[in-house]
Amino acid sequence: MIDQIDQQVIHLLFEVRKKTVSDVGAAFQVAEKTSYKDLVTTVDKRNEQWLDRRLKEIDPGCRIISEEGFGDQVADLSGHVWIVDPLDGTMNFVIQQHRYAIMLGLFIDGQPTAGYIMDVDTATLYHGGPQSGVFLQTPTAITRLQPPANKGLHDSLVSVNSMMILKGQHNLRQVALTARGLRMYGSAGLEITDVLTGRLGAYISWLKPWDAAAGQIMAAALNLTFVKIDGTPADVLSSNSVLIATNNAAREILQLVK
Repeated sequence: MIDQIDQQVIHLLFEVRKKTVSDVGAAFQVAEKTSYKDLVTTVDKRNEQWLDRRLKEIDPGCRIISEEGFGDQVADLSGHVWIVDPLDGTMNFVIQQHRYAIMLGLFIDGQPTAGYIMDVDTATLYHGGPQSGVFLQTPTAITRLQPPANKGLHDSLVSVNSMMILKGQHNLRQVALTARGLRMYGSAGLEITDVLTGRLGAYISWLKPWDAAAGQIMAAALNLTFVKIDGTPADVLSSNSVLIATNNAAREILQLVK
């Protein structure tokens, strides 16, 4: 049953990706949510409604947590729970038309089961979980990912949420200074895929459930650390300051942050 759901979801994400790309040069509406730095578009809302509707068809009886409010009221992870980010990196989508993603995560009775991160620009889908492994899939090929090299902080590029480091939170300036270099991309999904593939050694940000779910699931499959910034387990139903990293980089970062 899970294999059938998985194949249908993969097909769905390539469909949604194709429509999202066609929207880049088209007219769409942009609104502010909490501030001028927090945007939502008609593309976010259209994608979410499409994803939520199709997930209910693919996985009858499931419940859905989704960013723009078209999902269900969910207070626990019993049964099948999907967590949906219909357009991750909306600011990038609006301003740059570059580096944005679509993300889904499936938990079954609280267990991380399947994560999906679609890099819309490159038509590359990262998907998998602890039982199946993690795969990189394009329209023409599929490759199984191996756990990235367990590099320490000194040998790693790291990505840190811009507002967290500008505000001086958690001694993150020292983390950045200790690392090989600092990067900021503006898309949680794509920064997470860079950790999954070893392009980054660590990513630190304030993440909401739809930002974190897919990455948490795939990190577990690749023996990566995924915790709150204080080192305690991340709760996928809550918003948290989150660290995803190689085990060595995570250990060094947790010694520096406060």
